[in-house]
Amino acid sequence: MKCKSLACIWSGSPPVHRVTAVAALHEPPTLYTGGSDGSIIWWNLVSSNEKAEMRPVAMLCGHAAPIADLGICSPIGASENGKLTNSSNGPLVPNSVNCESLISACSDGVLCVWSRSSGHCRRRRKIPPWAGSPFMIRPLPDNRRYVCITCSFVSQEHELLDSVEGTESSVDRELQNPNPSKCTVIIIDSFTLTIVQTVFHGNITIGPLKSMAVVLPSEDMEKQSVMIIDSFGKVLYLPIVKDTDPKVQNVPVVPKDSSIAEVMDWTDDSIEKGSVLAFSKCGVFFLRDDTGISIDAFVKEFIAWNNRGAAIIYRISYSSNVFKFEPLAVIPSVFYPSEMRISFSFIPVNKYLLRVESICFYVEEQNFWRPHVTIWPLPLQHENYAELHLESEMFGEGNLFDHWVMDSSSATTLGTNHDVLEEGTVMIDGKTPLRNSALSPGDTDSKYSSNHGYVTQPGAQLVSSSMVISENYVAPHAIVYGFLSGDIEIVRFHMFYTALESLIEPLPQEADSRGQKYRLSGHTGAVLCLASHQMVSRSAGCSSKHVLLSGSMDCTVRMWDLDSGIPIAVLHQHVAPVRQIILPPRQSEYPWSDCFLTVGDDSCVALASLQTLRVERLFSGHLYFPARVLWDGVRGYIACLCPNRSAKGDALDILYIWDVKTGARERLLRGAAAHSMFDHFVIAINESFLSGNLMNGNTSASSLVFPVTEPTKLSQSHPKVAGKGISPQISMASKSEPNETSNAIKGSGAHSGWFTSVVFQNDKHPIKSSSPFPGVSTLCFDLTSLMSLCSMNELSEDGSHIGGKIDVKGAGTSTPKGGSYQRGNAPSKELGMEIPSPRHVNGKSSSVSDGSSVKLEYHQWVRSLEGCLLQFSLSFLHLWNVDNELDNLLITEMKLKRPDSFIVSSGILGDRGSMTLAFPGSDSTLELWRSSSEYSALRSLTMVSLAQHLISLSPSCSSASSALAAFYTRKFAEKILDIKPPQLQLLVSFWQNEFEHVKMAARSLFHCAASRAIPLPLSYSKANQLLNCDIHPSGISEKEYDSTTAVCPISDGKMETELDFVKEESEITSWLESYEEQDWISCVGATTQDAMTSQIIVAAALAVWYPSLVKPSLAMVTVHPLVKLVMAMNEKYSAAAAEILAEGMESTWKACIGSEIPRLIADIFFQVECVSSKSANASSQNSAPSLSIRETLVGILLPSLAMADVPGFLHVIQRQIWSTASDSPVHVVSLMTLIRVVRGSPRNLAPYLDKVVIFILQTMDPGNSTMRKSCLQSSMTALKEVVRVFPMVALNDTSTRLAVGDAIGEINNASIRVYDMQSMNKIKVLDASGPPGLPSLLGGALETATATAISALSFSPDGEGLVAFSENGLMIRWWSLGSVWWEKLSRNLVPVQCTKLIFVPPWEGFSPQFY
Repeated sequence: MKCKSLACIWSGSPPVHRVTAVAALHEPPTLYTGGSDGSIIWWNLVSSNEKAEMRPVAMLCGHAAPIADLGICSPIGASENGKLTNSSNGPLVPNSVNCESLISACSDGVLCVWSRSSGHCRRRRKIPPWAGSPFMIRPLPDNRRYVCITCSFVSQEHELLDSVEGTESSVDRELQNPNPSKCTVIIIDSFTLTIVQTVFHGNITIGPLKSMAVVLPSEDMEKQSVMIIDSFGKVLYLPIVKDTDPKVQNVPVVPKDSSIAEVMDWTDDSIEKGSVLAFSKCGVFFLRDDTGISIDAFVKEFIAWNNRGAAIIYRISYSSNVFKFEPLAVIPSVFYPSEMRISFSFIPVNKYLLRVESICFYVEEQNFWRPHVTIWPLPLQHENYAELHLESEMFGEGNLFDHWVMDSSSATTLGTNHDVLEEGTVMIDGKTPLRNSALSPGDTDSKYSSNHGYVTQPGAQLVSSSMVISENYVAPHAIVYGFLSGDIEIVRFHMFYTALESLIEPLPQEADSRGQKYRLSGHTGAVLCLASHQMVSRSAGCSSKHVLLSGSMDCTVRMWDLDSGIPIAVLHQHVAPVRQIILPPRQSEYPWSDCFLTVGDDSCVALASLQTLRVERLFSGHLYFPARVLWDGVRGYIACLCPNRSAKGDALDILYIWDVKTGARERLLRGAAAHSMFDHFVIAINESFLSGNLMNGNTSASSLVFPVTEPTKLSQSHPKVAGKGISPQISMASKSEPNETSNAIKGSGAHSGWFTSVVFQNDKHPIKSSSPFPGVSTLCFDLTSLMSLCSMNELSEDGSHIGGKIDVKGAGTSTPKGGSYQRGNAPSKELGMEIPSPRHVNGKSSSVSDGSSVKLEYHQWVRSLEGCLLQFSLSFLHLWNVDNELDNLLITEMKLKRPDSFIVSSGILGDRGSMTLAFPGSDSTLELWRSSSEYSALRSLTMVSLAQHLISLSPSCSSASSALAAFYTRKFAEKILDIKPPQLQLLVSFWQNEFEHVKMAARSLFHCAASRAIPLPLSYSKANQLLNCDIHPSGISEKEYDSTTAVCPISDGKMETELDFVKEESEITSWLESYEEQDWISCVGATTQDAMTSQIIVAAALAVWYPSLVKPSLAMVTVHPLVKLVMAMNEKYSAAAAEILAEGMESTWKACIGSEIPRLIADIFFQVECVSSKSANASSQNSAPSLSIRETLVGILLPSLAMADVPGFLHVIQRQIWSTASDSPVHVVSLMTLIRVVRGSPRNLAPYLDKVVIFILQTMDPGNSTMRKSCLQSSMTALKEVVRVFPMVALNDTSTRLAVGDAIGEINNASIRVYDMQSMNKIKVLDASGPPGLPSLLGGALETATATAISALSFSPDGEGLVAFSENGLMIRWWSLGSVWWEKLSRNLVPVQCTKLIFVPPWEGFSPQFY
């Protein structure tokens, strides 16, 4: 189970967002806008009586191509009775307030479903290439789980961008291209994102697609139909057949009455004239779906707008064969200069109408798009329309860039003079003349025109590319930004490396404590791509160890020394802008390991060498631009996929495969074969590349370009990195003196070389980075890797890898033929390097004579390194400025540093690499806490686990770590009352984590959040009634806030009627079976099996620990699924289920399964037998989980079952003696369980002491040597424990005789059995019944009394005499066990009377009723 937390770092300039699609949710009111770069903005509508505001919350990152359309779907669909249905099997109980989700599609065919309740992507898939490029999404009206998607085979990118603007050029192109187009209409299941039906695939008889709708059946249509409209108003109906025959193609049916629709003009003198976008993708739509409509009469409202933003709301009605229409409201246009490009979209949300404006500015000769949302009130349905004012008043607005707007004086206009840096100049810490890039819209005559003229922060520039340098380091090293102006800025993560440098040697005095950032200048155009490469071998051409590569609009590729900032070379292999730089894969052989690929707009791919500083191969001849390029280092091929960008519908995508060594083209594939082969390349590279990053290292390419494939095992034929841990490999000779140009860096380059050799030798990078969009960088903190750093750094016993040279080939890394490129290892001379001895680590020059001291100091250095890494992680993940007292404690005691040099926000991972990134500002981050219980659980679990782990590494900061853990456990919820409690099912999935700190953190968070996070179907009915009256701090009722939780404790109560019990049982069962609708499984990489088992454990834990808060029938419904989960021997959950079953056995489960306990005990013994036989044949690594489950069953569950039903347990273990093999581990397990029962529940075991002793003696039977050999030690331990706990069982000093008296029984029928410990046979039976003349005062009704018969036994020192004391009767009796030899042979077991009897007089205060 993966627990990964995101920290997002934003640049000073906001991302470009050109709106291409919009969608809205009504509850809660939410707006989504899709952009031309693939980003989706999540907006919240916050309204009051006075005004409303649109607040941007987060950026949804799941696409790398323009968003084609957005839609609203219900993955957990709603049935007719209002209950949620996940499939046709039956109703389910919802887990969230609203089951509606956002579905998005981009032009390259990637589909994403975004959950509103959790905020993350629950499913990310790509439709097959044969379907084409998605164009429009519409849910089916009768079942919104299924979505209709229309796809086109003509490139939709330019058409899509022009259609949202409504330009006349797009209309002209449509008129010039009246040829029939090819399209596909498919039905997608939004729950799985799989195609369930193909409605149509082929050429259509109408023009280019313009709009699409799904209409319900009517008199003329017996089935649902897809209505497609082209640019000329032609309509085509395609029936949706529910039960289709896969062998028969669905032929589209064109109704007879289809005709060209007439476009009407509504402009007049009173309204601004413009072209009406009628029947277009976003020009006309109906406002409300709940208005009445029938065959004879209907009333509808709709809106129509033009390309200047002016809109009119109409009311149309039809009754008694009379059609009427009247305008209700007019929304005025927005006035901008005529040369400014602008697009509009309208969408209703509740009682408001939102106008989404997308405005274009020209900055640095590039287009910069800014979204702006205005809010307009809709006329009420029952208002008197005659009394309405025709012109509407704006009710509110929202701007994406409010968080970046710092000062109005920073706004400048195009053409502002600024200083230009000379080529090769390096400027430090913002001392460069900074360029302001914002523009004012210009004309502000209209009161509704947007006048936000800010584009970036003061002094910031617009970012055109960015990347994080992190792959070769323990922690991220720096962020590199490329600007539209051609400059490059490098910002170093000083928080980690400043602390780590102190472990190596003192920092220079001139080092800046706040970190370093510096700029490189040389490009004359926008920097479009970046890459960072660590040299494998040295050459005369390039003496640098770490090279920065940059491609630009000026058609050049520049090389820089990353440490010093010195330019190395300039390449001119392209005649068009350079779009992408691709680094060599890890398995590349020499000399290709120091080469790189560049992709330009000239459709050419070039191979350049960093050793020769020239172009070695030129792969030209691509018909289209190679949008996707993969380099297979194992096979030595390059695959270039060139999508068809022409306007011809029959053109196919082309795949070119090139041989790297010869430069020849090996194969050319078209159409579906091209995509199939390219997918094969993706899977093969993903299997061989350990980091799972197809972009091969540190590049600025978006992490969303290649959808993440399913994880698979590494192929045995591929090289593997088998080394463990972190190897601090420092080459002192690699340091070089900075030259005059690099002196401006002020110490940054002087010590930047050492950290390049602190690298990982395995694929478990604790912090991974990515850049989904320019200016947006993410750091992904893997909790498992952060917790396992010390365990990965176990030192070898001989210490051979400390303080000496290590050959890379021998460091646990297999080297391919010819000397492969091992980027996991630092560059070194002749593939060997010096590892620092302790004198290098601590800065001293003392010699080391003892190997153990070297190990100790080295291990301390590694622990210090781990501490620095944890501090770095906490600095970025902590929510600052919420608790100032805690913040000060973390800074002073834990030595954390605020990330003040960066604009940091939070985020959450989704399915297959998708991300949800909150915008800067505390409001956006807190919105994630308020809306997503999955985010709350993951972030809290990470913070609490790291805080507890840091205590073990550094006890000096224990108070700060404890305060940090307490903050995320409970204090944060006390400060911010409306945050979501952590998801209980998600926490349960980490209960059996391999790390103790994670396990304890998950359980602590569960207990702290349980009372607030009980699912509604499980909570007690009285608590639900109180919830309806409980008002949430935000002003809405608690039930509206979260219908899945209950917070009110209630007292115990009984079910009123049997009908209520059946209803509750049905609700609980439905909730247990609703595991498929869980959103959290995509956050942690879980499966539906994990969701199902987590549901069971949550219900069982609540029934045991919080019985007063849950329904009384919960235990009865949950117990059998819990038992099945225990016996399933699931590696993740069976142990946790066994612990809950054991803990609640006496209080909860015994009343439910009392009669089934013996069968359950026998099943556990069977499982123990199976696990033991498997572990004997399997490797130790594979058998570890099974052995862990066995320990839980044997050590926790089995004793609790035995104590709950002692007679049943004794019966089962007696039967195991004869039904299992003599050497079976079951016998030892029975004895160990018996010991725990003796210690834990002696009172329940006392009546069955004779059976206990007989079982123990049977396991030591000398006649069964095999069993005696395997059980002797355990048997003697059990026997001695029985003697210790029960005084009525005695063993003589020589352990040759054993006496067992009746602990509880009738006084007149008591006896004592004596056993020979040599033969394990019974040799004597002593009569211990009460004498006939016992005084009535002491004995009472002796004939019927049942009390303690024998209170204590003791042998004489020689073992020939036995003394028994009985409290009930106050008697001391003596038996002489000596006998002659013929008595021993007779085996006469006739009860023997005592030799001597002594009555003890009652003492003062004695009363017989106490005994």
